Amino acid sequence: MEPLLEGPVLQGERVRLEPLAHRHAADLAIAAEEDRDEYRFTWVPRAGEVRDYIDQQLERHAQGKLAPYAQIDLATGRAVGATAFWDPRSLPGRGLYAIEVGFTWLAASAQGTGLNAEAKLLLFRHAFTGLGVERVDLKTDARNARSRAAIEAAGATFEGVLRNWSRSWAPGEDGRLRDSAIFSITRKEWPEVEASLEKRLARIRERNA
Repeated sequence: MEPLLEGPVLQGERVRLEPLAHRHAADLAIAAEEDRDEYRFTWVPRAGEVRDYIDQQLERHAQGKLAPYAQIDLATGRAVGATAFWDPRSLPGRGLYAIEVGFTWLAASAQGTGLNAEAKLLLFRHAFTGLGVERVDLKTDARNARSRAAIEAAGATFEGVLRNWSRSWAPGEDGRLRDSAIFSITRKEWPEVEASLEKRLARIRERNA
């Protein structure tokens, strides 16, 4: 079996990323039902599916493919979404060199609050400084303009569209494939991206002061 991909607790000022567990199920069931229109292109369980969703993510973790997180809003102490490290890629003699940040969703009430930006900062920082990768990937349905804008705002570079890349999560498209827009951040770019995210978070703090 491949070695486990571990994700330690990562904490900022607004959000704490905790390894996903069944203790988060009740909060996530509430978060997932706030506004389903926000999840048109994203895999988000219904309230009654959350426990199965967590089981599936933990199974991927056991296979070494995924390090799933619950996103905890520090203002309330409640889980308001999920995210993950996944698709770790290694080379003989080099070890881990690339990883993806994905499986991300947030309750509608947590969007636009700065929580996502800080979560991305924590994940990217751990990827480059903790895991020592050379590259972080992010992907989304090519039709998901809101997600693409959020990824670009986090500092990632658009690389292109991978046609028929993976299954579609859009309602009514079971069994269909989607085109995926792919973005990345490289180690060389990371210092500038980090500084930009920190400035963005400072502006959010000033606005909410």
